[in-house]
Amino acid sequence: MKEIQHYVLFPNHDNGMRLYKKLKEQGVKAVIAPTPRSASKCCGISLLVREEDIEKIRCCVQENSIEILDIVTVEKDVNPGRDRYC
Repeated sequence: MKEIQHYVLFPNHDNGMRLYKKLKEQGVKAVIAPTPRSASKCCGISLLVREEDIEKIRCCVQENSIEILDIVTVEKDVNPGRDRYC
């Protein structure tokens, strides 16, 4: 079974950090992560979030006028051979 991850994408890192701080204040779990290239070529920062928190995140974005590009679903890319050189 493929594992799915959810990312909030931003036009710049300032918006990403603002949302991260607001979500932490509200007790919503979020992890600062590099933006998957399969999702966007924009800002390098994104937030990795849980699916059950997406509606809370959308409300927080709207209430605090934080600009986001999108909330996307990406299949987790696990490559067990990555960084293996021998």
